[in-house]
Amino acid sequence: MLQSCGRKLLLFLMGCTLTCLLALVADQQQRQALGAGGGRRALRSPGEPRPPEGKRFSDYFGQLRREAGGRAPRPEDTPSPPREDISAQDVFIAVKTTKKFHKARLELLLDTWISRNRDLTFIFTDGEDEELKKRTANVINTNCSAAHSRQALSCKMAVEYDKFIESGRKWFCHVDDDNYVNVRTLVKLLSVYPHTQDVYIGKPSLDRPIQATERISENKMRPVHFWFATGGAGFCISRGLALKMSPWASGGHFMSTAEKIRLPDDCTIGYIIESVLGVKLIRSNLFHSHLENLHQVPKTEVHKQVTLSYGMFENKRNSINMQGAFSIEEDPSRFRSIHCLLYPDTPWCPQNVVY
Repeated sequence: MLQSCGRKLLLFLMGCTLTCLLALVADQQQRQALGAGGGRRALRSPGEPRPPEGKRFSDYFGQLRREAGGRAPRPEDTPSPPREDISAQDVFIAVKTTKKFHKARLELLLDTWISRNRDLTFIFTDGEDEELKKRTANVINTNCSAAHSRQALSCKMAVEYDKFIESGRKWFCHVDDDNYVNVRTLVKLLSVYPHTQDVYIGKPSLDRPIQATERISENKMRPVHFWFATGGAGFCISRGLALKMSPWASGGHFMSTAEKIRLPDDCTIGYIIESVLGVKLIRSNLFHSHLENLHQVPKTEVHKQVTLSYGMFENKRNSINMQGAFSIEEDPSRFRSIHCLLYPDTPWCPQNVVY
């Protein structure tokens, strides 16, 4: 009797031990699976909003808003050693303008940041101007319309893209005629990334992916959503990625691609890169447009920014809030004061100025 009970107890204990071992193995496998899933989720920007369903983009210019901060890691948050030794001559900076702004806007840029970077700056406009050509050699008349329509904007971007490809340079950077470009900081930022890899860097103006409708055929359409860097703050594209864009951007293809989604030039760039090629935008808060409150850029951080801007924001004058070499009346954009802060050896900059 005792011997029978002993055998039963031994079998019971052996069964319990085996059950515990199986449970531990299953738990370990589940933890490993969850860890792998977490790695995949980490590829998405932390806190990145899911695109809203059932909505269409109706008015691009009316919905532009500042990007919500803190959603994604930024390259400037985690400084990295240069991966590539590049110089300013490796960069192709395209400035988009129109003839009516040659005096009102371009002369300011020519006096400031372009004056030190003439060889790498190319001005894309829509009309001949002999006086402008006397000041800088790299003026390209795109023969596009002077209207501020999506077709005219895309026409100029198409010429910018083709001229960059012809140049053989490593980086394409687009800015508007109300941007100040700190080329030293720009080169430092781009040196972190190999130009042969897929790099698209800039700042969104929306706090969510843009919603669009892609025309597949005459009677067939499908919804698409993607992030894009606003042209008003400027953006840069590596040569490796630009070459991959060729089937949708070179020659007359950029215009036809823009018509497929019926959105402006900067949106079309984002569509080709994110939606078609599957390359993600690298967000950087070092780029700035007039669509954000520029008063929030600390004057102590001005020298670290890649692009700055000026204009109107919420019906108020919008520019970097800083003391400088010139008064607000003399320098409403603050570009001259910014330039003297960065390059105090400029001949027309007053000496012994407190910023």
